[in-house]
Amino acid sequence: MTHRLFSTSMLPLIAPLLFVAGIALAEDLLLDRPYVTFDAAKQDAMTPEMAIDKLKAGNRRFVKGSMHNRDLSAQAQRTAAAGQYPFAVVLSCLDSRSAPEIIFDQGVGDLFVARVAGNVISDDMLGSFEFATKVAGSKVIVVMGHSACGAVMGACDGVELGHLTGLLAKITPAVEATPVAADAPRNASNAAFVEAVTEANTKLQVAEILRQSPILKALIDEGQIKVVPAMHNLSTGEVEFL
Repeated sequence: MTHRLFSTSMLPLIAPLLFVAGIALAEDLLLDRPYVTFDAAKQDAMTPEMAIDKLKAGNRRFVKGSMHNRDLSAQAQRTAAAGQYPFAVVLSCLDSRSAPEIIFDQGVGDLFVARVAGNVISDDMLGSFEFATKVAGSKVIVVMGHSACGAVMGACDGVELGHLTGLLAKITPAVEATPVAADAPRNASNAAFVEAVTEANTKLQVAEILRQSPILKALIDEGQIKVVPAMHNLSTGEVEFL
């Protein structure tokens, strides 16, 4: 006579255990997904070119609406325990519609993000970039402007308002350097002019980073990092690296 190790009559008793075990297994698999977080080995193996390609791939997913389904809570817990190893730094505008982690489809611990109206640099920003690259190992710094930038519009119109006046003055060189047709206005009413100034500003901020930080300049010369300008189109979601 053979003995059955499992009887259907036992199913009501073990069903709760199977359910709990299934949840635990699903959580374990979720934590093991390759795009959860970066670790030291992955960060160290990445080149600046690879970092840019990873950002481009993430942006393509964002534009197509096929972003990774991450467990952000699990990522936060893992990075809290194991440390952070971001592969890129993004300096972006304060605009609420241009959030780097989202438009590049990256998770907790993948990016260092610095935000200020007009994506302009300062001593504090430079110090943060030097830490992020020289100390923490990030491979690329992206200075990202965006379409219809209110800060750039303010600079084009010569707006003065408290501390904002000094901030907009950092965008003025881009305003002055941007050509316009003789019969076209050099102010925020000219959308094409605003767009051109925004692009010029990202490039000028990159140039200022290289001019003002010998540490970052040395890392670039050694091939350890890149500093690149980019533009985010709010309407399409697409990021163009310039």
